[in-house]
Amino acid sequence: MFFEFLIASLLGILTGIFTGITPGIHINLVSLLVVSSAAYLSNIFSFASLGVFIISMAITHTFLDTLPAIFLGAPESETALSVLPGHKLLLKGMGYEAVKLTITGSLFSLLAALFLFPLFIFLVPRIYERIQVYIGYFLIIIMAYMIFIEKGADKKFWSFFVFMASGVLGLIVLTLPNLGQPLFPLLSGLFGISMLIVSLMQKTEIPKQSITDQIKIPKKESIKAIGAATLTGSLASFFPGLGPAQAAVIGSQIVGSLENYAFLILVGGINTVNMAVSLVSLYTIEKARNGAVLAIMELLPSIDLEILLLFIAATLFAGGIATFLALSLSKIFIKIMEKVNYSMMCILVISFIAILVFYFSSWIGLLILLVSTAIGIVPNIINVKRSHSMGCLILPVILFFVL
Repeated sequence: MFFEFLIASLLGILTGIFTGITPGIHINLVSLLVVSSAAYLSNIFSFASLGVFIISMAITHTFLDTLPAIFLGAPESETALSVLPGHKLLLKGMGYEAVKLTITGSLFSLLAALFLFPLFIFLVPRIYERIQVYIGYFLIIIMAYMIFIEKGADKKFWSFFVFMASGVLGLIVLTLPNLGQPLFPLLSGLFGISMLIVSLMQKTEIPKQSITDQIKIPKKESIKAIGAATLTGSLASFFPGLGPAQAAVIGSQIVGSLENYAFLILVGGINTVNMAVSLVSLYTIEKARNGAVLAIMELLPSIDLEILLLFIAATLFAGGIATFLALSLSKIFIKIMEKVNYSMMCILVISFIAILVFYFSSWIGLLILLVSTAIGIVPNIINVKRSHSMGCLILPVILFFVL
Protein backbone atom coordinates (compact mmCIF):
# COMPACT_ATOMS: atom_id res chain seq x y z
CA MET A 1 0.00 0.00 0.00
CA PHE A 2 2.91 2.37 0.71
CA PHE A 3 4.06 2.30 -2.92
CA GLU A 4 0.50 2.80 -4.13
CA PHE A 5 0.14 5.90 -1.93
CA LEU A 6 3.57 7.14 -3.07
CA ILE A 7 2.69 6.76 -6.74
CA ALA A 8 -0.69 8.44 -6.19
CA SER A 9 1.03 11.36 -4.43
CA LEU A 10 3.65 11.76 -7.17
CA LEU A 11 0.97 11.70 -9.87
CA GLY A 12 -0.96 14.29 -7.86
CA ILE A 13 2.12 16.52 -7.66
CA LEU A 14 2.65 16.26 -11.43
CA THR A 15 -0.99 17.15 -12.04
CA GLY A 16 -0.72 20.03 -9.56
CA ILE A 17 2.18 21.41 -11.59
CA PHE A 18 -0.05 21.45 -14.68
CA THR A 19 -3.05 23.03 -12.96
CA GLY A 20 -0.88 25.50 -11.04
CA ILE A 21 0.97 27.00 -13.99
CA THR A 22 -1.84 26.80 -16.57
CA PRO A 23 -4.27 29.75 -16.41
CA GLY A 24 -7.90 28.66 -16.32
CA ILE A 25 -7.28 25.03 -15.37
CA HIS A 26 -8.42 24.56 -11.78
CA ILE A 27 -8.04 21.62 -9.43
CA ASN A 28 -11.84 21.45 -9.13
CA LEU A 29 -12.01 20.39 -12.78
CA VAL A 30 -9.48 17.59 -12.31
CA SER A 31 -11.14 16.54 -9.04
CA LEU A 32 -14.46 16.28 -10.88
CA LEU A 33 -12.84 14.11 -13.54
CA VAL A 34 -11.39 11.83 -10.84
CA VAL A 35 -14.80 11.41 -9.17
CA SER A 36 -16.57 10.78 -12.48
CA SER A 37 -13.93 8.16 -13.38
CA ALA A 38 -13.78 6.60 -9.92
CA ALA A 39 -15.44 3.36 -11.01
CA TYR A 40 -12.67 2.76 -13.55
CA LEU A 41 -9.81 4.14 -11.45
CA SER A 42 -10.81 1.95 -8.48
CA ASN A 43 -9.50 -1.02 -10.49
CA ILE A 44 -6.04 0.55 -10.24
CA PHE A 45 -6.09 2.60 -7.02
CA SER A 46 -8.03 2.41 -3.78
CA PHE A 47 -10.36 5.31 -2.91
CA ALA A 48 -7.88 6.37 -0.21
CA SER A 49 -5.15 6.57 -2.86
CA LEU A 50 -7.40 8.69 -5.04
CA GLY A 51 -7.84 10.97 -2.04
CA VAL A 52 -4.05 11.16 -1.68
CA PHE A 53 -3.83 12.08 -5.38
CA ILE A 54 -6.32 14.94 -4.95
CA ILE A 55 -4.68 16.27 -1.78
CA SER A 56 -1.18 16.17 -3.33
CA MET A 57 -2.47 17.91 -6.45
CA ALA A 58 -4.31 20.58 -4.45
CA ILE A 59 -1.35 21.41 -2.17
CA THR A 60 1.07 21.54 -5.10
CA HIS A 61 -1.37 23.80 -6.93
CA THR A 62 -1.42 26.31 -4.06
CA PHE A 63 2.37 26.61 -4.24
CA LEU A 64 2.51 27.05 -8.02
CA ASP A 65 -0.58 29.09 -8.87
CA THR A 66 1.23 32.31 -7.96
CA LEU A 67 3.50 31.89 -11.01
CA PRO A 68 0.86 32.77 -13.65
CA ALA A 69 -0.57 35.38 -11.25
CA ILE A 70 2.76 37.19 -10.94
CA PHE A 71 4.36 36.54 -14.34
CA LEU A 72 1.26 36.55 -16.56
CA GLY A 73 -1.18 38.66 -14.54
CA ALA A 74 -3.63 35.76 -14.75
CA PRO A 75 -4.61 34.92 -11.16
CA GLU A 76 -7.35 32.76 -9.78
CA SER A 77 -9.59 34.12 -7.03
CA GLU A 78 -7.22 32.66 -4.42
CA THR A 79 -4.22 34.55 -5.80
CA ALA A 80 -5.92 37.76 -6.90
CA LEU A 81 -4.40 39.87 -4.12
CA SER A 82 -0.88 38.72 -4.94
CA VAL A 83 -1.05 40.42 -8.33
CA LEU A 84 -0.52 44.04 -7.25
CA PRO A 85 2.62 43.73 -5.06
CA GLY A 86 3.84 40.83 -7.22
CA HIS A 87 3.41 42.87 -10.39
CA LYS A 88 5.29 45.77 -8.83
CA LEU A 89 8.26 43.52 -8.18
CA LEU A 90 7.96 42.06 -11.68
CA LEU A 91 8.19 45.55 -13.15
CA LYS A 92 11.38 46.05 -11.13
CA GLY A 93 12.87 42.86 -12.58
CA MET A 94 12.33 40.98 -9.31
CA GLY A 95 9.56 38.54 -10.25
CA TYR A 96 11.58 35.62 -8.90
CA GLU A 97 11.74 37.20 -5.47
CA ALA A 98 7.97 37.80 -5.53
CA VAL A 99 7.44 34.09 -6.12
CA LYS A 100 9.95 33.23 -3.41
CA LEU A 101 8.01 35.34 -0.88
CA THR A 102 4.71 33.57 -1.64
CA ILE A 103 6.44 30.18 -1.41
CA THR A 104 7.93 31.17 1.95
CA GLY A 105 4.42 31.97 3.17
CA SER A 106 3.02 28.71 1.78
CA LEU A 107 5.66 26.46 3.33
CA PHE A 108 5.97 27.97 6.81
CA SER A 109 2.25 28.64 7.20
CA LEU A 110 1.56 25.03 6.18
CA LEU A 111 3.99 23.76 8.82
CA ALA A 112 2.40 26.01 11.46
CA ALA A 113 -1.10 24.85 10.52
CA LEU A 114 -0.16 21.16 10.64
CA PHE A 115 1.43 21.70 14.05
CA LEU A 116 -1.89 23.17 15.25
CA PHE A 117 -4.04 20.38 13.77
CA PRO A 118 -4.81 18.79 17.18
CA LEU A 119 -6.06 22.16 18.45
CA PHE A 120 -8.15 22.70 15.31
CA ILE A 121 -9.67 19.23 15.61
CA PHE A 122 -10.75 20.11 19.15
CA LEU A 123 -12.03 23.62 18.38
CA VAL A 124 -13.66 23.40 14.94
CA PRO A 125 -16.75 21.31 15.83
CA ARG A 126 -17.31 23.35 18.99
CA ILE A 127 -16.90 26.72 17.30
CA TYR A 128 -18.88 25.75 14.21
CA GLU A 129 -21.85 24.54 16.23
CA ARG A 130 -22.09 27.90 18.00
CA ILE A 131 -21.49 30.28 15.15
CA GLN A 132 -22.91 28.64 12.04
CA VAL A 133 -26.23 30.43 12.52
CA TYR A 134 -24.37 33.75 12.53
CA ILE A 135 -22.18 33.07 9.49
CA GLY A 136 -24.31 35.17 7.15
CA TYR A 137 -24.16 38.18 9.48
CA PHE A 138 -20.45 37.66 10.03
CA LEU A 139 -19.87 37.80 6.28
CA ILE A 140 -21.98 40.98 6.03
CA ILE A 141 -19.77 42.62 8.68
CA ILE A 142 -16.60 41.51 6.85
CA MET A 143 -17.72 42.88 3.48
CA ALA A 144 -19.05 46.11 5.02
CA TYR A 145 -15.71 46.62 6.74
CA MET A 146 -13.78 45.95 3.53
CA ILE A 147 -15.87 48.56 1.73
CA PHE A 148 -15.63 51.04 4.62
CA ILE A 149 -11.81 51.00 4.70
CA GLU A 150 -11.65 52.22 1.09
CA LYS A 151 -10.59 55.88 1.11
CA GLY A 152 -13.12 58.45 -0.08
CA ALA A 153 -16.86 58.32 -0.78
CA ASP A 154 -16.30 57.58 -4.47
CA LYS A 155 -14.19 54.51 -3.79
CA LYS A 156 -16.66 53.30 -1.17
CA PHE A 157 -19.46 53.64 -3.73
CA TRP A 158 -17.57 51.79 -6.45
CA SER A 159 -16.47 49.09 -4.01
CA PHE A 160 -20.12 48.54 -3.11
CA PHE A 161 -21.03 48.57 -6.82
CA VAL A 162 -18.41 45.94 -7.66
CA PHE A 163 -19.50 43.77 -4.74
CA MET A 164 -23.20 43.94 -5.68
CA ALA A 165 -22.65 43.60 -9.44
CA SER A 166 -20.43 40.55 -9.03
CA GLY A 167 -22.79 39.21 -6.35
CA VAL A 168 -25.89 39.47 -8.57
CA LEU A 169 -23.96 37.90 -11.43
CA GLY A 170 -22.91 35.09 -9.11
CA LEU A 171 -26.52 34.52 -8.05
CA ILE A 172 -27.62 34.28 -11.67
CA VAL A 173 -24.78 32.01 -12.76
CA LEU A 174 -25.02 29.64 -9.81
CA THR A 175 -28.75 29.16 -10.36
CA LEU A 176 -28.60 28.57 -14.11
CA PRO A 177 -29.69 25.00 -14.91
CA ASN A 178 -27.50 22.62 -16.91
CA LEU A 179 -24.49 24.95 -17.00
CA GLY A 180 -21.20 23.09 -17.04
CA GLN A 181 -18.46 24.47 -14.76
CA PRO A 182 -20.28 27.72 -13.80
CA LEU A 183 -17.40 29.08 -11.68
CA PHE A 184 -14.89 28.77 -14.50
CA PRO A 185 -16.18 31.60 -16.75
CA LEU A 186 -17.28 33.60 -13.71
CA LEU A 187 -13.92 33.64 -11.92
CA SER A 188 -11.85 33.68 -15.12
CA GLY A 189 -13.52 36.93 -16.15
CA LEU A 190 -13.49 38.63 -12.76
CA PHE A 191 -9.91 37.78 -11.84
CA GLY A 192 -8.12 36.57 -14.97
CA ILE A 193 -9.02 38.07 -18.32
CA SER A 194 -9.89 41.46 -16.81
CA MET A 195 -6.31 41.80 -15.52
CA LEU A 196 -4.84 40.71 -18.85
CA ILE A 197 -6.96 43.24 -20.76
CA VAL A 198 -5.80 46.01 -18.43
CA SER A 199 -2.20 44.97 -19.08
CA LEU A 200 -2.85 45.17 -22.84
CA MET A 201 -4.50 48.58 -22.53
CA GLN A 202 -1.59 49.93 -20.53
CA LYS A 203 0.92 48.40 -22.99
CA THR A 204 2.88 46.95 -20.12
CA GLU A 205 6.53 46.20 -20.83
CA ILE A 206 8.28 43.61 -18.66
CA PRO A 207 11.94 44.43 -17.87
CA LYS A 208 14.71 41.83 -17.82
CA GLN A 209 14.29 39.66 -14.75
CA SER A 210 17.08 38.83 -12.33
CA ILE A 211 17.42 35.90 -9.93
CA THR A 212 18.47 37.80 -6.83
CA ASP A 213 18.18 37.69 -3.06
CA GLN A 214 17.91 41.39 -2.29
CA ILE A 215 14.70 41.50 -0.27
CA LYS A 216 15.25 41.16 3.46
CA ILE A 217 12.15 41.16 5.64
CA PRO A 218 12.51 41.68 9.40
CA LYS A 219 11.88 38.45 11.31
CA LYS A 220 9.07 40.08 13.31
CA GLU A 221 7.27 41.09 10.11
CA SER A 222 7.61 37.58 8.67
CA ILE A 223 6.26 35.99 11.85
CA LYS A 224 3.29 38.38 11.82
CA ALA A 225 2.50 37.48 8.21
CA ILE A 226 2.83 33.72 8.78
CA GLY A 227 0.76 33.90 11.97
CA ALA A 228 -1.98 35.88 10.25
CA ALA A 229 -1.96 33.47 7.30
CA THR A 230 -2.31 30.47 9.61
CA LEU A 231 -5.16 32.04 11.60
CA THR A 232 -7.24 33.51 8.79
CA GLY A 233 -6.51 30.68 6.36
CA SER A 234 -7.84 28.28 8.98
CA LEU A 235 -10.98 30.39 9.49
CA ALA A 236 -11.58 30.45 5.76
CA SER A 237 -11.39 26.66 5.66
CA PHE A 238 -14.59 26.19 7.65
CA PHE A 239 -16.49 29.43 7.02
CA PRO A 240 -18.50 28.89 3.82
CA GLY A 241 -18.00 31.70 1.34
CA LEU A 242 -15.03 33.22 3.15
CA GLY A 243 -12.23 32.88 0.63
CA PRO A 244 -8.48 33.48 0.70
CA ALA A 245 -8.90 37.00 -0.71
CA GLN A 246 -11.14 38.07 2.17
CA ALA A 247 -8.98 36.21 4.65
CA ALA A 248 -5.94 38.16 3.44
CA VAL A 249 -7.67 41.48 4.09
CA ILE A 250 -8.83 40.33 7.53
CA GLY A 251 -5.38 38.95 8.36
CA SER A 252 -3.59 42.16 7.45
CA GLN A 253 -6.01 44.12 9.62
CA ILE A 254 -5.57 41.76 12.60
CA VAL A 255 -1.79 42.07 12.69
CA GLY A 256 -1.67 45.70 11.57
CA SER A 257 -0.50 47.10 8.28
CA LEU A 258 1.94 44.88 6.38
CA GLU A 259 4.30 46.25 3.79
CA ASN A 260 4.05 44.76 0.29
CA TYR A 261 6.76 42.12 0.70
CA ALA A 262 5.28 40.66 3.88
CA PHE A 263 1.82 40.85 2.34
CA LEU A 264 2.98 38.41 -0.35
CA ILE A 265 3.98 36.00 2.42
CA LEU A 266 0.51 36.40 3.91
CA VAL A 267 -1.33 35.74 0.62
CA GLY A 268 0.83 32.75 -0.23
CA GLY A 269 0.30 31.22 3.20
CA ILE A 270 -3.47 31.68 3.36
CA ASN A 271 -4.13 29.77 0.16
CA THR A 272 -2.15 26.72 1.29
CA VAL A 273 -3.43 26.75 4.88
CA ASN A 274 -7.01 27.03 3.63
CA MET A 275 -6.58 23.87 1.59
CA ALA A 276 -4.80 21.90 4.33
CA VAL A 277 -7.13 22.80 7.20
CA SER A 278 -10.13 21.93 5.03
CA LEU A 279 -9.23 18.36 5.98
CA VAL A 280 -10.08 19.21 9.58
CA SER A 281 -13.55 20.37 8.51
CA LEU A 282 -14.01 17.12 6.61
CA TYR A 283 -12.83 15.03 9.58
CA THR A 284 -14.68 16.84 12.36
CA ILE A 285 -17.91 18.26 10.91
CA GLU A 286 -18.02 16.33 7.61
CA LYS A 287 -18.24 19.53 5.59
CA ALA A 288 -16.40 20.32 2.35
CA ARG A 289 -15.22 23.91 1.90
CA ASN A 290 -13.66 23.59 -1.57
CA GLY A 291 -14.01 21.47 -4.69
CA ALA A 292 -11.03 19.24 -3.95
CA VAL A 293 -12.28 18.24 -0.50
CA LEU A 294 -15.80 17.85 -1.88
CA ALA A 295 -14.39 15.33 -4.37
CA ILE A 296 -12.68 13.46 -1.53
CA MET A 297 -15.99 13.46 0.32
CA GLU A 298 -17.63 11.84 -2.72
CA LEU A 299 -14.97 9.13 -2.71
CA LEU A 300 -14.81 8.70 1.08
CA PRO A 301 -18.06 9.88 2.73
CA SER A 302 -16.31 9.81 6.12
CA ILE A 303 -12.68 9.57 7.12
CA ASP A 304 -11.16 8.12 10.27
CA LEU A 305 -8.00 9.16 12.08
CA GLU A 306 -5.84 6.77 10.06
CA ILE A 307 -6.98 8.29 6.76
CA LEU A 308 -6.54 11.81 8.16
CA LEU A 309 -2.93 11.01 9.12
CA LEU A 310 -2.38 9.61 5.63
CA PHE A 311 -3.66 12.85 4.10
CA ILE A 312 -1.46 14.91 6.44
CA ALA A 313 1.57 12.90 5.32
CA ALA A 314 0.62 13.51 1.68
CA THR A 315 0.25 17.22 2.44
CA LEU A 316 3.74 17.43 3.94
CA PHE A 317 5.28 15.42 1.12
CA ALA A 318 3.64 17.51 -1.61
CA GLY A 319 4.41 20.80 0.16
CA GLY A 320 8.10 19.96 0.48
CA ILE A 321 8.49 18.98 -3.17
CA ALA A 322 6.33 21.88 -4.39
CA THR A 323 8.64 24.37 -2.67
CA PHE A 324 11.58 23.34 -4.84
CA LEU A 325 9.39 22.96 -7.93
CA ALA A 326 8.02 26.49 -7.64
CA LEU A 327 11.46 28.05 -7.33
CA SER A 328 12.80 26.03 -10.26
CA LEU A 329 9.80 26.68 -12.51
CA SER A 330 9.90 30.41 -11.78
CA LYS A 331 13.39 30.47 -13.34
CA ILE A 332 11.93 28.80 -16.44
CA PHE A 333 9.13 31.38 -16.51
CA ILE A 334 11.77 34.12 -16.45
CA LYS A 335 13.60 32.66 -19.47
CA ILE A 336 10.34 32.32 -21.40
CA MET A 337 9.27 35.88 -20.65
CA GLU A 338 12.57 37.20 -21.92
CA LYS A 339 11.88 35.62 -25.31
CA VAL A 340 8.11 36.12 -25.71
CA ASN A 341 6.30 39.37 -26.41
CA TYR A 342 4.22 40.07 -23.30
CA SER A 343 1.25 41.54 -25.20
CA MET A 344 1.14 38.52 -27.49
CA MET A 345 1.32 36.25 -24.43
CA CYS A 346 -1.69 38.03 -22.93
CA ILE A 347 -3.66 37.58 -26.16
CA LEU A 348 -2.79 33.87 -26.30
CA VAL A 349 -3.81 33.33 -22.66
CA ILE A 350 -7.12 35.17 -23.20
CA SER A 351 -7.82 33.08 -26.31
CA PHE A 352 -6.95 29.86 -24.48
CA ILE A 353 -9.32 30.66 -21.61
CA ALA A 354 -12.12 31.64 -24.02
CA ILE A 355 -11.77 28.34 -25.89
CA LEU A 356 -11.91 26.36 -22.63
CA VAL A 357 -14.98 28.31 -21.48
CA PHE A 358 -16.75 27.57 -24.76
CA TYR A 359 -15.80 23.90 -24.48
CA PHE A 360 -17.16 23.54 -20.95
CA SER A 361 -20.04 26.03 -20.95
CA SER A 362 -20.88 26.80 -24.61
CA TRP A 363 -22.20 30.23 -25.68
CA ILE A 364 -23.77 31.02 -22.31
CA GLY A 365 -20.32 30.53 -20.77
CA LEU A 366 -18.83 33.07 -23.17
CA LEU A 367 -21.59 35.53 -22.25
CA ILE A 368 -20.83 35.04 -18.55
CA LEU A 369 -17.13 35.48 -19.32
CA LEU A 370 -17.83 38.75 -21.14
CA VAL A 371 -19.99 40.20 -18.36
CA SER A 372 -17.67 39.08 -15.55
CA THR A 373 -14.68 40.53 -17.40
CA ALA A 374 -16.44 43.89 -17.69
CA ILE A 375 -17.12 43.90 -13.94
CA GLY A 376 -13.57 42.72 -13.22
CA ILE A 377 -12.10 45.69 -15.11
CA VAL A 378 -13.91 48.24 -12.92
CA PRO A 379 -11.66 47.87 -9.81
CA ASN A 380 -8.58 48.45 -11.98
CA ILE A 381 -10.05 51.61 -13.50
CA ILE A 382 -11.37 53.05 -10.21
CA ASN A 383 -8.39 51.78 -8.20
CA VAL A 384 -10.28 49.84 -5.52
CA LYS A 385 -9.51 46.38 -4.18
CA ARG A 386 -10.20 43.59 -6.64
CA SER A 387 -11.23 41.35 -3.75
CA HIS A 388 -14.65 43.07 -3.77
CA SER A 389 -15.35 40.97 -6.86
CA MET A 390 -15.55 37.98 -4.52
CA GLY A 391 -19.11 39.15 -4.00
CA CYS A 392 -19.88 36.61 -6.74
CA LEU A 393 -19.54 33.92 -4.06
CA ILE A 394 -20.07 35.89 -0.85
CA LEU A 395 -23.50 37.37 -1.69
CA PRO A 396 -25.10 34.00 -2.54
CA VAL A 397 -23.74 32.57 0.72
CA ILE A 398 -25.03 35.54 2.74
CA LEU A 399 -28.51 35.18 1.26
CA PHE A 400 -28.45 31.43 1.87
CA PHE A 401 -27.78 31.88 5.59
CA VAL A 402 -29.79 35.04 6.24
CA LEU A 403 -32.99 34.37 4.28
